[in-house]
Amino acid sequence: MPTEEGSEDGGKNRFFLTDVNAVPGRQVDLAPISHQLRSVLRLEPGSVITLLDGSGAAYPTRIDSLNAAEATGRVLAMQLVRSEPDLQLTLYQCVLKRERFEWVLQKGTELGVSRFVPVISSRTVVRPAARLLSKYERWNAIVREAAEQSRRGRLPAIEDPLPWREALEQGAGLRLMAWEEARAGGSGLLPEAAGARCISLLVGPEGGISLEEAAAATGRGWLPLSLGPRVLRAETAAVAAAAVVLHTAGELGCPP
Repeated sequence: MPTEEGSEDGGKNRFFLTDVNAVPGRQVDLAPISHQLRSVLRLEPGSVITLLDGSGAAYPTRIDSLNAAEATGRVLAMQLVRSEPDLQLTLYQCVLKRERFEWVLQKGTELGVSRFVPVISSRTVVRPAARLLSKYERWNAIVREAAEQSRRGRLPAIEDPLPWREALEQGAGLRLMAWEEARAGGSGLLPEAAGARCISLLVGPEGGISLEEAAAATGRGWLPLSLGPRVLRAETAAVAAAAVVLHTAGELGCPP
């Protein structure tokens, strides 16, 4: 568990290096990000960056050497990242067309989603699961960049894709299903959401959730969540629902 040592005031350039053992006062290998440091950002020795190990800790680090042969830095301190939400929000998102699903990953990460689970429903266009797995390298890169940009301290996980019925069995905590057929202002967003520490949010594909799928979900304890009288695109619904849930849980207010 990281301990807070003053306010987080490291360099504005942030990098997740989850395989690097960052210890204050010790040297650290920056080779995995040397191209970004040299060729993209054009930083020089003496510049301060922030390393993130994925545990919720941040490590301001001074670049000591940066050339074609090596890239090293010295960790200056260990600090607690205060921007991570207390709410564990898992987004069970039915797979969308490429750019739309990537947009959900990016914006969901920025908002504070903790975990993504791709779901294959009856109206999902992209399938089978093996085809989806080939996209994970790109998806993880999108999540990493969004987490760095939004000052997250942890990387949201992208789990293996699940068929609809398996996803219904795995949702933990308060389980909500964004559904356009739910009664406007309906029972999905209950007072329990305000105090919940674990919420699962299920969002359908471009063609929506079928009546049969909705019935199966409600039969397993998923509560229909209305996002109002207007029908939203699937990617809009995902981000809007995540924002509503996080706001209800008190995660989008002003920081202390």
